Amino acid sequence: MRIVMSWLREVVGPLPPAKAVAEALIRAGFEVEGLETVGSDLAGVVVGEVVAIEIVKTKKKDVRWCQVRVAELDDPAGGGAAVPGVRGVICGAFNFEVGDRVPVALPGAVLPGGFEITARRTYGHLSEGMICSARELGLGDDHGGILVLPPDIPIGADVNELLDIGDEVLDIAVTPDRGYGLSVRGIAREAATAFGLSFDDPGLGDTPPAGAGYPVRVEDTAACDRYVARAVSGVDLTARTPLSWGRRLSLAGMRPISVPVDVTNIVMVGLGQPLHAFDRAKLSGTIVVRRARAGERLVTLDGVDRVLDPEDLVIADDSGPVALAGVMGGAATEISAATTDIVLESAHFDPVTVARTARRHRLSSEASRRFERGVDPALAPVAAQRAVDLLVELARAAAEPGATDIDHRPPPVTVLFPLGEPERLAGRPYPVEVIRRRLADVGASVVDAPGLADSSDPEPSGPAGGSRHPGAPGTVLVTVPSWRPDLARPADLVEEVVRLEGYDTIPVTLPLLPAGRGLTEPQRMRRAVGRALAADGYVEVLTLPFVAEDAADLLSLPAGDERRAAVQVANPIAQDASYLRTTLLSGLIAAAGRNLGRGQADLALFECGLVFRELATVPVAAVTPPVDRRPSEAEIHALDGALPVQPRQVATVLTGRREPAGWWGPGRAADWSDALAGAHSVAAALGVELTVGAGSAMPWHPGRCAELSIDGRVVGHAGELHPRVLGATGLPPRSCAMELDLDALVAAALERPAVAAPAISTFPPADRDVALVTGTDVPVAAVTGALRAGAGELLESLSLFDVYEGDQVGPERRSLAFGLRLRAADRTLTAAEANEVRDAAVAEAASRTGAVLRG
Repeated sequence: MRIVMSWLREVVGPLPPAKAVAEALIRAGFEVEGLETVGSDLAGVVVGEVVAIEIVKTKKKDVRWCQVRVAELDDPAGGGAAVPGVRGVICGAFNFEVGDRVPVALPGAVLPGGFEITARRTYGHLSEGMICSARELGLGDDHGGILVLPPDIPIGADVNELLDIGDEVLDIAVTPDRGYGLSVRGIAREAATAFGLSFDDPGLGDTPPAGAGYPVRVEDTAACDRYVARAVSGVDLTARTPLSWGRRLSLAGMRPISVPVDVTNIVMVGLGQPLHAFDRAKLSGTIVVRRARAGERLVTLDGVDRVLDPEDLVIADDSGPVALAGVMGGAATEISAATTDIVLESAHFDPVTVARTARRHRLSSEASRRFERGVDPALAPVAAQRAVDLLVELARAAAEPGATDIDHRPPPVTVLFPLGEPERLAGRPYPVEVIRRRLADVGASVVDAPGLADSSDPEPSGPAGGSRHPGAPGTVLVTVPSWRPDLARPADLVEEVVRLEGYDTIPVTLPLLPAGRGLTEPQRMRRAVGRALAADGYVEVLTLPFVAEDAADLLSLPAGDERRAAVQVANPIAQDASYLRTTLLSGLIAAAGRNLGRGQADLALFECGLVFRELATVPVAAVTPPVDRRPSEAEIHALDGALPVQPRQVATVLTGRREPAGWWGPGRAADWSDALAGAHSVAAALGVELTVGAGSAMPWHPGRCAELSIDGRVVGHAGELHPRVLGATGLPPRSCAMELDLDALVAAALERPAVAAPAISTFPPADRDVALVTGTDVPVAAVTGALRAGAGELLESLSLFDVYEGDQVGPERRSLAFGLRLRAADRTLTAAEANEVRDAAVAEAASRTGAVLRG
């Protein structure tokens, strides 16, 4: 919201400099994003009258050679007669004619931004200055044409003094709960409160009694609880908005158009009440406020033909819808240059209804912004009267005596408010008189609650934190002002007291934590996983948990896969990201794709995070717990039961080279073994061991996928991604990935007994090698496990150092060569002992897997 300081000072004064006002508003909780000074660097611009225009043809576009009279000059012959001082100016705009008066920057003039005007030859003529638009004068963003001035302005007058261009503008970001801040009235109230100034509320003006005005019927009183209609006639078609008002509208971010339209904008910016003006001649019959009917259409003022939804609230007449209520009017009844009779609409619409309509049609307007945040329902007749007065004053219109006012407003909101609540919640004392004064500053009415013996007792309320029982000492009854629909609970009123007294007055106290509170064991384990992967050369990324509807299709997940049970977000940040992820690979693959698109080909990414999977049964809707106490165990259980399943996982994605190329060699491309090694790094960081077997889960390649398990439970997969997935996602061939259930790994680690430090033997090892021939369908992990079991306690380490498949071992057979290191803690093993251990290990492998010692 752009607040023009000269406008603000007319409503409340005397105010200090604009910078002090901005600082006071910031202390009061408003986000002042900027303070702009306009017009201070404008000089040398005068009023000129266009006396002749000549079209100059050029290759690209036509321009105009204008003769502009800027002053009366003395007769150079000395005869005493005045001759016109005419300057020739080249101008590319076509929105003015001979006889119009326009702002002219003469040579030597300075425009906003330090732009100095000089005479220069262009298009075959010497241009002695520049005819200016509103934007060039710093009056707004309108650059569609030259600023045409009223015809009675004296020629040669200084435009800066004439328009009082010098001003300051506050740029305020108004939060959704403070809709009253989208007006000069609302900010003026805050400024008056901040500086202890009197405030004469412009929203409390006199209005005529409701009578026989333009006929109106409201069918949906829930969506429109107040509708005021006023009519004026005899609008002067030649009337123009005064420059002072046009300038203020421009500085507020609105383009002056015509007197009727500008009047509605002046009232909206000044009071905060959006208005709409109908051309009365284009209306047919009674105005009806109703929901749209199936198949109805409306061409809005932006020229778009819109198909209406049955949930849209519309303003209609006998011909059908003529406006989207609270959003935008229709083109069929808009004000035009020939409009003489006007019907003004000043209404109060339901914020949710307006917000949904605006979003449904992707049509945000100044009116909808205000209605969505809450407009004062008591303001409608005052705003209509103000608009009528301005039309009478500026357009010489005649106000019709009747005033239609259909009022279905609910009674004012009252809150039973314990006077000790501010101290209880803010942690510092607030005297009773301060609380009452601050609530009055907000506009609330404060009276003693009925049946109280002493309403001034400052004793705080009880530990539960809720409102006291009616009649308890220290409780008052607060009637909330109509322009503050956000004040509905005692906590809301406490916020107002604290805000106006200053958040900086609340003492800063750090909570005292009991000793021994640090990271939990699962938290330490998860951090250890991140450190282990980072040490392996992976880079951690944090991707958004929102994915598209086709995320599972991109990964070619089969029907019935639990990762297809995605949770849909009720209010997504984007339509192409309206579901919660069921696997970390969706975000990691997308992150890898973005890096590849920016030239980063060698990637090793990892992420630890939650995934979300819909419950198999429909959860029971949980009731929102109170905020004044800790939820009970039953309430917490109900809340948890309404949530989707949220396991924590860890995943990696690798593309390109795992080892870089250089003078030392060509490097090495990442393959399935690197993804598997990442899984083993995670397990090692947690002190658990993974069992590896052949897998076939998507999105991995069916022949290059390892199934990872602990104690017979599958906890993840690692390997090369499926070619179909690589093609769908744009990753290069042979890209690899790994994903593990981190919660399951941590749980397994917590169940393991404490790891004892290994004993270091001082005796030499005995190394033995064995080569076993097995079927290609026998997992290497099964052979390894059998060898370990057979070797027993004397086995120190076991490693696979060679795999052979070929004619020497036969079809569908392979040779696995293992190295066994044997060592005893108390003696040097003899050759016979070492051979006995080796033979026992081979025998166990043969028994379990059918392995045969290779000859």
